[in-house]
Amino acid sequence: MSRAKKITLDQVRHIANLARLPIKEEDLAEFKKELTAILDLFSKLKEINTKGVVPTSQLTGLENVFREDEVRTSLTQKTVLSNAPKTYNGYFVVESIFD
Repeated sequence: MSRAKKITLDQVRHIANLARLPIKEEDLAEFKKELTAILDLFSKLKEINTKGVVPTSQLTGLENVFREDEVRTSLTQKTVLSNAPKTYNGYFVVESIFD
């Protein structure tokens, strides 16, 4: 028997809705089975003995190093837009990707 808490069909519907996944009603049982298996794998992590293991957020010891911003000469707006198929008021015009 699975160690993880069983997931319900309503929870599968809710997860699908949150993820914006259109799942057919006849596919819900299969998704329920797969999600339960995934949760079961995660529940196995509780069995790992971590006593004496120092909690870490990263292991390499590296730190982010940022350079100072510096103003440099760049292309003019006219040059940048010169090869654009369509512009408006100094901006690129592109097709909408939203309905």
